[in-house]
Amino acid sequence: MSKLVTIYGGSGFVGRYIARRMAQAGWRVRVATRRPNEALFVRPYGVVGQVEPVLCNIRDEASVRAALQGADAVVNCVGLLNAVGKNTFDALQSEGAARVARLAAAEGVQHLVHISAIGADAGSDSDYSRTKGEGEAAVLANFPSAVILRPSVLFGNEDKFFNRLGLIARMSPVMPVFGAESKFQPAYVEDVAAAAVMGATGEAAPGIYELGGPDVETLADLTRATATIVNRRRLALPLPRFVGRLIAFGFGTLQTLSGGLIENKILTADQLKNLYRDNVVAPGAKGFADLGITPTAYAAVLPDYMWPYRPSGQFDAIKASAKNVRKA
Repeated sequence: MSKLVTIYGGSGFVGRYIARRMAQAGWRVRVATRRPNEALFVRPYGVVGQVEPVLCNIRDEASVRAALQGADAVVNCVGLLNAVGKNTFDALQSEGAARVARLAAAEGVQHLVHISAIGADAGSDSDYSRTKGEGEAAVLANFPSAVILRPSVLFGNEDKFFNRLGLIARMSPVMPVFGAESKFQPAYVEDVAAAAVMGATGEAAPGIYELGGPDVETLADLTRATATIVNRRRLALPLPRFVGRLIAFGFGTLQTLSGGLIENKILTADQLKNLYRDNVVAPGAKGFADLGITPTAYAAVLPDYMWPYRPSGQFDAIKASAKNVRKA
């Protein structure tokens, strides 16, 4: 019988790419998610019955244990950028990570891959970075042979970084930038998924890998590059930090007063902290090169999925070409 991998958060941005690659490699794939009925799109990644979404809440001990029954490998992709209700940073990224690692070890799972992030630091004043750091420590304490992947900001069809910049470029002549000089090293989600597969199949040596693409650019430069890719002439305007604090406070208050019904998808106070910190691979850290993976440049991929933000959408290039046709 084919080997089985359980992917927690397997219907999310990173998880779906890992699920597809594991299915292509011949594995049976169990996608553990809170809403399996909304994850049915993963089934066509393999043959009938090869990829199946199952109900699981990473905050619940019993459901986490049930989801990994019989698994040969486990990948934990669960994470969040904004805490809402019971889905707090501590509950998911710290306690949840510890729970997965502890139960995986108890059930005799052979390989564990944990998706973390560059900047993970248990001593950080950012709840996101702090709980990422705590989660890593808990994973290694319970499962010392785990493979931990720390990607920089991710790009790909469903990303929440370049797509958000593209939306701003489409809606506004000015693109506000907080942390304009902070450096980022965008990593392609397919490359990160390939690294996760190597960890799940035992091809990658245990340890921590920091994953960044070939380009290191400031947030202001990435903003301008996005505007160029979507064929919009836009001004990237650096704004002072106190303006970001006011925006984060306003939308955060709205989320609180609505009981989480209106989620803050604009800017949180925690996100603002991380925008002012470099998000690049640390000198000497293991990375893509140690896995034999050549990282993909964002400029080679963004034009394929950023077309909805262009003035004429998918017809933008055709219209531009038509302007060069000579009239008879």
